[in-house]
Amino acid sequence: MPIRLRHLRIIPLLAPVLAAGCVSLAPRYERPASPAPQAWPQGDAYAPTEAGKAADLAWRDFFTDARLKSVIELALANNRDLRVAILNIEAARAQFREQRANLLPTVAASGSATSERTPAGLSQFGSKRDVRIYSADVGISAFELDLWGRIRSLTRQAQEQVLATEEARRAAQISLIGEVAADFLTLGADRQRLATAEETLKADQESLRITEARFKDGVVSELDVRQAQTIVDQARSDVLTYTTQSAQDLNALNLVVGAATPDAASPSGLDATLPTLADVPAGLSSEVLLGRPDVLQAEHQLRGYNANIGAARAAFFPTITLTGSTGSESLYLGKLFAPGSGTWMFNPAVSLPIFAGGRNVAALKLSKVQKDIAIAQYELAIQTAFRETADALAQRGTAARQIEAQEQLVESATAAVRLSQARYQKGVDTYLSLLDAQRTLYTAQQTLITARLNRATNLVTLYRVLGGGIR
Repeated sequence: MPIRLRHLRIIPLLAPVLAAGCVSLAPRYERPASPAPQAWPQGDAYAPTEAGKAADLAWRDFFTDARLKSVIELALANNRDLRVAILNIEAARAQFREQRANLLPTVAASGSATSERTPAGLSQFGSKRDVRIYSADVGISAFELDLWGRIRSLTRQAQEQVLATEEARRAAQISLIGEVAADFLTLGADRQRLATAEETLKADQESLRITEARFKDGVVSELDVRQAQTIVDQARSDVLTYTTQSAQDLNALNLVVGAATPDAASPSGLDATLPTLADVPAGLSSEVLLGRPDVLQAEHQLRGYNANIGAARAAFFPTITLTGSTGSESLYLGKLFAPGSGTWMFNPAVSLPIFAGGRNVAALKLSKVQKDIAIAQYELAIQTAFRETADALAQRGTAARQIEAQEQLVESATAAVRLSQARYQKGVDTYLSLLDAQRTLYTAQQTLITARLNRATNLVTLYRVLGGGIR
């Protein structure tokens, strides 16, 4: 005979008291005021900003280069740090579900069979006696009624931890996208520096060949040959340096990607027009920073500590627990569920804290201090976000003008080399003047690559510090 609902007499008695657990002693949460200025800094270093949020722009729309997109997708699938962040979310969710389960009673079914022999000397019947008892029960053990919201506060804290972990994963993914893009651009820039050094080496070797020929003809002195040789040696050294640096850049990119970057997706240089990136609106107000993942993570942690105060306060109030069971008991297994074999037990208990050596007072003080710490960390996260964004905006405001000035310098240096060569060939200037002009051009070309790289990485940084989208 199966156990029917009529046997579970104790469970309906719990319904009214379960519904009573709706009190919360946690203080009402209020978001702290932002310590950052409402408006972005103004001045010669800053360009006018436009309304908008980087979080509204998906990374696939921001990074328009097909090769870079494929590398980012490879990193999202293989980066180990991102995997850990995702697994942390699963762990936090499991902890939340475990804590939330304490809001409901645990109902367990049990069955047992006990065999006992009483010797004749101890038996009231004067002979040995064998007894077998069979029982089947369904019951609740030490279920705490959450009258003061202690369990609810702890559940809320666990829920906020889940949300904070999700924001940490989002921050990790945005940082990963930015790091991949920065490493990709750095590799492209160093490969372009290598190409420039190789072109310079070829030109310098040809200039050395001509100078040596003129020296044999007695047109120039040995000093000119030695000076031409120095610039060739410098160019050869730069080629080796950038060869090594490009290899190291590729190793760094492979590490953050978590897999080998395909040759077809690897950058060959850094295009002057920067077509790989779309510009990002900076945002009209600094309130856009409140949507950054790290700021949201800090706020969820603050909410969690706020909920802990409610749990600490509830420790000062009585704790009511319920234990009960219902089932059947019989001396014969075949009659275990027969009429008249039903049993039940109901055991409510109340525990009132009287003296705990100051433990509850200390726990409440600790929870309040932890909340104050979380407020400071939340405010620091906003201030750090504002500083990072302001720095990126300052670079953004001058990057285009730096590139323009550097391009003009390269153009002027190219013309200076051409004029110096003509004057040297006519005997008007020494080879040292031509050498200085060539060095100036080479330095200007390398600096222009750096300026273009800074402009590209600034866009990536601005996208990241504004909480760029991850769709």
